[in-house]
Amino acid sequence: MSATLPLRRQRQLCILAIRVLDMAVRLRDPVPGCIFHSDRGSQYCSHDFWKKLLAHGLLASMSGKGNCFDNVAVETFFKSLKAEWLWRQNWLTRRQATVAILPVYQ
Repeated sequence: MSATLPLRRQRQLCILAIRVLDMAVRLRDPVPGCIFHSDRGSQYCSHDFWKKLLAHGLLASMSGKGNCFDNVAVETFFKSLKAEWLWRQNWLTRRQATVAILPVYQ
């Protein structure tokens, strides 16, 4: 964890991140192996947060320290996917969207 934040503050951030993760999992019901992308904040690097990610079947992905270009290809892909394809579609259900998107994504 970051040495620049007091331990109590680090713990509070970790607890908040875990609560938000739990809420997102309840709302989104991600498939096992879904990737959780974050920065290198102390709350995302904590042992408790990683245990929770694993408990939900999620994989962690975070950019390297000081390298904003680590995920350029992925960010570009998702921007293109959204701008050129997703925003032009209307699906009635999440299932319809998933069936349409997965072949493109994979």
